[in-house]
Amino acid sequence: MNGDFRIGIWLVQPGLNTVSQNGTTRQLEPKVMEVLVCLAHHAGETLPKEQLLKTIWPDTFVSDDVLIRSISEIRRAFDDDPRESKFIQTIPKRGYRLMPSVEIVKLVADRAADSSSTPETAKESMVSKRASRIGIRLGAIAVVLLFVILAAILTTWRRFFPAESMPQIRSIAVLPLTSLSSDATQGYFADGVTDALITDLAQISALQVVSRTTAMRYKGTDKPLAQIARELQVDGIVEGTVQRFGDRVLINAQLIYGPADRHLWAKSFERDVKDMLQMQSTVASEIAHEIQVKLTPAEQARLRDVRPVNPKALDAYAGARFYIDRAGKFQFDKGRETQKDELQKAFSYLDSAVEQDPSYRPTYLAYFEAIENADPAPPFLYLPKAKAGLLKALELGEEDMEGHLALAKLLMRYEYDWAGAEREYKKSIEVNPSSGYAHFSYSEYLANVGRSNEADKELILAQSLSPAHDYSDDHFAVLQRASRTLEMQRQTLEEKTPNNPFILMIMAKNYGIAGRFKESVEMWERCLTVYGRPDFAAVLHQAEAKGGPRFALEEWMRAVEEYSSHYDDLPVGMAAFTYSSLGNKDRAFVWLDKAVEQRDWCIPFLKRDNVWNPLRSDPRFNSLLRRVGLPS
Repeated sequence: MNGDFRIGIWLVQPGLNTVSQNGTTRQLEPKVMEVLVCLAHHAGETLPKEQLLKTIWPDTFVSDDVLIRSISEIRRAFDDDPRESKFIQTIPKRGYRLMPSVEIVKLVADRAADSSSTPETAKESMVSKRASRIGIRLGAIAVVLLFVILAAILTTWRRFFPAESMPQIRSIAVLPLTSLSSDATQGYFADGVTDALITDLAQISALQVVSRTTAMRYKGTDKPLAQIARELQVDGIVEGTVQRFGDRVLINAQLIYGPADRHLWAKSFERDVKDMLQMQSTVASEIAHEIQVKLTPAEQARLRDVRPVNPKALDAYAGARFYIDRAGKFQFDKGRETQKDELQKAFSYLDSAVEQDPSYRPTYLAYFEAIENADPAPPFLYLPKAKAGLLKALELGEEDMEGHLALAKLLMRYEYDWAGAEREYKKSIEVNPSSGYAHFSYSEYLANVGRSNEADKELILAQSLSPAHDYSDDHFAVLQRASRTLEMQRQTLEEKTPNNPFILMIMAKNYGIAGRFKESVEMWERCLTVYGRPDFAAVLHQAEAKGGPRFALEEWMRAVEEYSSHYDDLPVGMAAFTYSSLGNKDRAFVWLDKAVEQRDWCIPFLKRDNVWNPLRSDPRFNSLLRRVGLPS
């Protein structure tokens, strides 16, 4: 079935990848159209999923998710409610069935050929030249009159039935693009494309773009787009797929008006891998053009002036992202040696990417991302290359908010260079003053150095700029804001991140300093189990049964001390928190000294975290503050 056909009132034109009715036209991705054509060819029959996958993607392994998404796009194009479908029926454990009948649209030329195939019954008559000229004149007059009538009709029609206009879109979210490849590393390639598209769109000052961190939470989600738009409080949503085949890349992108789940625009982009950056910028530019957002000359130049990239550098970068992710999974457990191996592999891939293409900026940013994601202890083996990478990335592109934020974090946590960190936080805001995340990051810095009034102002500004992201629920903020009770914190934990070991650790800390040792033990047990330390979780459980929750925490600390005399792979903050909660100042300071040496994440929060309140009156605490460059 190669020609046009009708499904009910809808005209399907595979050659144009469109479906239309009553003047409304909707674009489908090429592969989605192929799925529709295949279903139409077998209208009324149940097509197994395997047959559809084999027919549409004959030489590529793709998961069922790709097919499910294609069916969803078809239903959206036809305004079909999946709960009461009148177009495509899902047959559980079997496949899909196109329910309406299909009518082939016969071309006008074909109908003309049919009518002209009858035998001639009349003789050809001679027409005088004068009659011919009169006929031509009359025909011309008739054509002019026809155009005048049509124009009048069209003007009247538009007055009473205006065409569906492009809704105003001033905020947008780019959902993680789906990789159509079975190769795991290509999933990271698709994530890289998503990152680049977010970065390009975020450079447009007139457009509010949801941060990568927030957008990535929706990777693999099956939530309806209208719900996602409500949760993120955005007007538009960009979604799509990435497919790599050899040295070619195909990106299918589409723009949805979120509040109404209305399809606005879709287009396919295919380029050589070396032209990836140019293609990503083209996608961003076309989206900006489609939503009629105004670009400044500088923004136009940034999106236009993009250089080619070496395909081997892209492959190496994707491989590095794979190992960075794996290294993060071994954080705070018995896999520290494995983590070290994964980090070394990641850095090796990044080194290779730099060698292949020294001007590819994302590679330099990834050195620090590797450290931040895996949080190795101690980190000193990796810091020099991470800092050099960030400086190089900023040298290649000063207008980089993420680069300035990353350098600020490095200076604050690993070098205790508070003045340098503030300089970079301010630069990130100069680059993108409408970024809620940049203002929030600066507010955290201000709170860390004790400038609470300024911190509150930046936090309020951040929330106003990014209403979709509740910054009070951020990993640190949820645990440091006095306005949030322990009950509120726990509710957030259980609803959003019940198995996040970091949040469980913070909750255990907060319960401990509040003297609620029973809940603290519960949280530590859950935290240690998720982190892969059931041995310590068992110590807590057995000791609590024997002598109660406070005794359990004391016994756990004895086990930690014994373990640490042989190994150095425990997060030192855990012990410092617990000793402070138990009132054992001497041991708390011993472990805080270790935390300073190892650049543990808890050190920047010394001035604001109430877990250290029992230590503040001790002269050793002020000495510790001075040691890390914080005012006492």
